[in-house]
Amino acid sequence: MKIKFILPAMFVLLFASCSSDSPVATGETAYFPLKIANNWVYNFDSNLTTGRDSLYTANDTLINSKTYKKNRTLAQPMGFYSNSLNKNSLRAENGTVYLKGTTGFNFDSTFALSIPLDDFIIFKESATANSVLSTITGTINQEIQGYPLTINYVLTSKALESLPTFSAPDVKVYSDVKKVQTTLNLKISTTVTVPNIPIPVSLVILNTQDVLVATHYYSKNIGMFYTNTLIQYELQDFSQFNVTLPIPSTGSDIQNEVLATYKAEF
Repeated sequence: MKIKFILPAMFVLLFASCSSDSPVATGETAYFPLKIANNWVYNFDSNLTTGRDSLYTANDTLINSKTYKKNRTLAQPMGFYSNSLNKNSLRAENGTVYLKGTTGFNFDSTFALSIPLDDFIIFKESATANSVLSTITGTINQEIQGYPLTINYVLTSKALESLPTFSAPDVKVYSDVKKVQTTLNLKISTTVTVPNIPIPVSLVILNTQDVLVATHYYSKNIGMFYTNTLIQYELQDFSQFNVTLPIPSTGSDIQNEVLATYKAEF
């Protein structure tokens, strides 16, 4: 789930596009096929770059006596959705999809957050519109370039409305669509030494903000076919105190991940 404002080049590999009419296994959901060797290739574009992500279900892994599906990408992923699944583990139970692993947010190449996930719900077939699926809160203490940072985070997934049809940005029309939104909210504070003030001063450098809002679109028997991600934040201005913060003062990006080809079997 690492969001980078400097994105790597992407190796492209296309899979044959297909789907399956096989019955869904007990406990799974037709909106999130988890069979090993399933794969999805996404066209990626943002304000910064374009490319492709190739995501696939790699293997089974046993965690605390429960079987999960390990997910990987063929190269370092570019988009938020592919990042959020890469090297992490998924399991489906009663139509609910749980994510275990680590997610994160990169302000730049020197400052990255890592957030642990323990069965964070990313999809629930029976969820009603605007119902919260999962919320995790926590605090990360991290030192960056001599600044001790306290980062308070809230990561939330929420079911949105269901749609009979939806036209993706590439004008392909999908049916039986369910929407899910993922939001990362951050607040960051630090302690600095300000000229002419004899004691360290506590400063809130990032007021509580939704720095990332991603909207995912899932289609029955296909999986996720479109994600739109908005990334935006603005730090407080402390230039009058001659304080140079170790984080880019602003960040803004719009990402789109649009399904190109897929293999989704049960």
